[in-house]
Amino acid sequence: MQNSQQPSQRRFTFFSTIDVPILVVMVLLVAIGCLMIYSTTFDWSYQDFGSDTVIFMQHVRNLLVGTVVFAGVLIIDYRVWRRIAIPILLITIATLIAVLLFGDGVFGARRAFLNGSYQPGEVAELTVVIYLAAWLSSKRTRVSSILNGLLPFAILLGIIGTLVLLQPDLSTAATIFVTAGIMFFLAGANVMHLGSVLALMGVSGWVVSQRLNYAQGRVSSYIAGLTDLTQTNYHAQQAIIAFINGGWTGRGLGQSLQKFGALPTPHTDSIFAVIGEELGVLGAGFVILLYVVLVIRGLQIARRSSDPFGALLASGVTLWIITKALLNIAVMLNLVPSTGVALPFISFGGSSLVTVMAGTALVLSVARVTALQYSPEARKAKSIARDDRSRGDGRSRLPGNSRRRSPVHPSAGR
Repeated sequence: MQNSQQPSQRRFTFFSTIDVPILVVMVLLVAIGCLMIYSTTFDWSYQDFGSDTVIFMQHVRNLLVGTVVFAGVLIIDYRVWRRIAIPILLITIATLIAVLLFGDGVFGARRAFLNGSYQPGEVAELTVVIYLAAWLSSKRTRVSSILNGLLPFAILLGIIGTLVLLQPDLSTAATIFVTAGIMFFLAGANVMHLGSVLALMGVSGWVVSQRLNYAQGRVSSYIAGLTDLTQTNYHAQQAIIAFINGGWTGRGLGQSLQKFGALPTPHTDSIFAVIGEELGVLGAGFVILLYVVLVIRGLQIARRSSDPFGALLASGVTLWIITKALLNIAVMLNLVPSTGVALPFISFGGSSLVTVMAGTALVLSVARVTALQYSPEARKAKSIARDDRSRGDGRSRLPGNSRRRSPVHPSAGR
């Protein structure tokens, strides 16, 4: 009878340790994404393919892949990723080199394979978080030194950043730099060292933006639009018009006008503007609130983690997701120059959706393992171990592994 109850007990333990707030936030964001992707693509899909659901079903396919990856990563103990962080990083670097040589060429850029379905830069963002969590947690106090902290950190970002900028992909490079810089700070880096790295990154980004015609144009139009919105770039102007049309309550789901040709890529980079037009300030504010709940809960999980790797992994993934969300929203509100960052969980995309779902599973894995360590069963086992250590020779004993002592014959020792 006891053995027959064990599988159900394991299932109960597994599901009871899932962090519900983060799971609910992810499901809500994905659901909103499905609604908005159909809303932004039904006409385009019908015009090009004769059916209003072709592009939407592509997103559903990506979502199914993301769900499988999410479930797989969630089941795996997050500490496994620490042991394989270096191989994952090397594979990611290899794919970043491969995409420059064999990737799909679109408008002079090489960023993806398989007609845009797989973008190594998106995967590199999550890989850098995993590797930095493993590396920084192993360095401990030595991360504040130049030789053991600053120099390896700068070399890593230099290699990854250069490969991404060669694609060119400024938005992905910016996301990696910002996330890595925050993780470096959280790990105890010297503030002066971190400031020098950020300054170097800023100068490098400015130089690169001035050498790329499209980036230079975006920066120039953004600066001009700070005083006169009519002088900013076309993309930002159309996004602002969408928010104005939406007002407080929106025009209604599916009723956006800007998505019919005015907004570039309404189902990817511009989807937050469509949310603002169809659901209004209240709908857009609800989406922002979901991201706020995600970052608060993610950082709480990081703070409760029992080991430095788990803490850095959970905080790094959380900050990476929120950085992507903030960049996308800031572009739509004309707060920063235009970049091509997808809105996490909501925008159409293959690798972008799968990677953020995998990252969320990593955070939930940290929460799950931490909950198991502080469960009543774990506390009882620790209590038994303490009692065992308080008796006999002081060594702890594992249940079922103790050996019986052979009986001593009365004549022994005579």
